Amino acid sequence: MFYYIFQFLEKNFDIPGTGLFQYISFRAGMAVLLSLFISLLFGKKIINFLKKQQIGERVRDLGLEGQMKKQGIPTMGGLIIVAAIIIPTLLFAKLDNIYIVLMIVATIWLAAIGLADDYIKVFRKDKKGLHGKFKIVGQVLLGVIVGTTLYFNESVVIREKVQSEFEFVAPTGLLQIDQPEQPASPFARESVKSTKTTIPFFKDNELDYAILIEWIFDEDYQKYAYLVYIPIVILIITAVSNGTNLTDGLDGLATGTSAIIGATLAVLAYVSGNILFADYLNIMYIPNTGELVIFMAAFIGACIGFLWYNSYPAQVFMGDTGSLSLGGIIAVFAIVIRKELLIPLLCGIFLIESLSVMIQVAWFKITKLRFGEGRRVFRMAPLHHHYQMKGYHEAKIVQRFFIIGILLAVLSVITLKVR
Repeated sequence: MFYYIFQFLEKNFDIPGTGLFQYISFRAGMAVLLSLFISLLFGKKIINFLKKQQIGERVRDLGLEGQMKKQGIPTMGGLIIVAAIIIPTLLFAKLDNIYIVLMIVATIWLAAIGLADDYIKVFRKDKKGLHGKFKIVGQVLLGVIVGTTLYFNESVVIREKVQSEFEFVAPTGLLQIDQPEQPASPFARESVKSTKTTIPFFKDNELDYAILIEWIFDEDYQKYAYLVYIPIVILIITAVSNGTNLTDGLDGLATGTSAIIGATLAVLAYVSGNILFADYLNIMYIPNTGELVIFMAAFIGACIGFLWYNSYPAQVFMGDTGSLSLGGIIAVFAIVIRKELLIPLLCGIFLIESLSVMIQVAWFKITKLRFGEGRRVFRMAPLHHHYQMKGYHEAKIVQRFFIIGILLAVLSVITLKVR
């Protein structure tokens, strides 16, 4: 909103300082600050409101140290995160940007699913919450919306180099994406619809999902690419949002890990949406994705601000309202900037947590059939509970997971050059 207001003021009244709002870096900085302000200031008020309404966590006794102390701590705190993301985005981002619209829709959509789950747990006293099939249906529908939009919307393009008399590049202003263009080399960049994505650690690191459909259709396979692309989008959104949900088991773990992942995605979005950096790094240039830095700045601010209250010992839990939203945002964002194949590395914490549950359940069922009683690989799943059962303090587990998350983030950024 502010972008358009200050653009109008600059053009019509030439007021000093209004031009700052044309720069992504400035608006991203303002989004972080406002997001932190909302989280810190209004977060406490929301926590007090949740306490008055007796919207507290109902804890099952699993024999974990300090677990029963969490009984009655306010949940549904994900509302703080969602508000701290949406409000700065609406104020500082370009709202006619298709990618921004998608991110807002994804955030609200998954928050609504999580809110329904938390409502059933808290008010209907049903620990199981929303039935799993309804969660999956909601995630699949979001995947269909995101995949269909990215595939068919004419605004979603990449700019590829083609042979020509010259190439158009932005001559100045690394901090601003929409710059005047001027000739510079014997190539031009052409906007094309494409289902290409980035393969990390490979020199020719682009994969076109359309090629996969060639195994089914012998000719003109490009027009059938949506048969592969949309299911892949659905799978990624469902997997990452559920992985984040499983990780949300210790104070601050999912929140802090998400902030680390968000900062990395913001860097990747910025270089992918800036023609100078994209050309220098020899990576895919995706016009208009630079605007996503503002959304992710709000995301980072929301996570850090919520961590103020969610770090050990937690004063509030995010509930599924927050965890499903965080995972969905990360998944959709990575798909939009065509870095979804980087998710297993960047979101390694979520992946390990999810795998620990799948391994535990699968091995238990296999051994029960074979030996008559189920056996376990881990003392408890997800993995963070395994370390709790081994006697590690909750805060130490979270800090060490953060360290691993930072290492994975650094490796993810390195993929820009190491190929």
